[in-house]
Amino acid sequence: MMKRLGAVLATAVILATAAIAVATQIGPDLSDYEAYRTADSAPPGRGLTVTFLGVSTLLFDDGETAIMTDGFFTRPGLFSVITRIRPDSVRIMRTLERAGITRLAAVIPVHSHYDHAMDAPYVAKWTGAELVGSSSTRNVGLGAGLPDERITVAKPGEAMTFGRFRVTLLRAEHVPSPVLMPGEITAPLTPPVRTKDYRLGETYSVVVEHDGRTMLVQGSAGFLSGALRGVKADVVFLGVATLGKQSDTHRSGFWREVVEEVGARRLILIHWDDFLRPLNKPLRPMPSLMDNFDATMRFLLSHNGPGAPEIRIPVEFVRMDPFAGLPY
Repeated sequence: MMKRLGAVLATAVILATAAIAVATQIGPDLSDYEAYRTADSAPPGRGLTVTFLGVSTLLFDDGETAIMTDGFFTRPGLFSVITRIRPDSVRIMRTLERAGITRLAAVIPVHSHYDHAMDAPYVAKWTGAELVGSSSTRNVGLGAGLPDERITVAKPGEAMTFGRFRVTLLRAEHVPSPVLMPGEITAPLTPPVRTKDYRLGETYSVVVEHDGRTMLVQGSAGFLSGALRGVKADVVFLGVATLGKQSDTHRSGFWREVVEEVGARRLILIHWDDFLRPLNKPLRPMPSLMDNFDATMRFLLSHNGPGAPEIRIPVEFVRMDPFAGLPY
């Protein structure tokens, strides 16, 4: 009887997992938005370039200094995410090689969920970078064996200098989510661990200034009212994960507090891709089970009046000039 019950439960688990796996393959076709894909590329060493590497990972490089947000490359699949996860050193190293990254000055996770902070200490370790973030990110770094002297706990509102980059972290809010995993990581976190062990910690907006021009990285589709008051940024790297499933009230507030507040003239979308899918496959939007990318695009494109910002969907591993075509 017990064996039969066990077999039934095992079968149910397998079928449920299979059903979820199938559901996570269903989503919008990115080709519908090909007109918004960035087509221009800028060679390395020719002024400031930014490279999108999936989720909210961005490489900023001016030929002298390079910094990175997040540095998430493992992208574990569904089975790992519902059991235990750990950084994949082979995937991390291959991605660094593919992107031509050998040295970084800083790696800056926008918060401490696994899809932002899990790989960051290893990227920092192998590129000589400083790990910068919250006290929760610090514990992710310590758990990975990164020396404490290579970790900086950011002070919100206080600028940090890396070469010609001036970086300021400002408090933000994560997009509302049923799997928010709030709270702090209060002790060194050594993988493999459960996905939920990567607690949110502090969430940041990252202001990146370079040679008199300003960019904003908003890694999550959440906002904190008034947090960006006084910030002006021509280019916003706009995290849109699950924005399509939010209320009209939230979306309107997000646009007002992030896009309009900083006077954005160009929005480059990030955190739109299915991060259960490895980087050696073409990126695609998050599946319909997790998000509604079509609804996100409809909302963004509805702001099409005079002075509305240009919208771009970046191509992975392509270096771009974020200010190309934008006058001073």
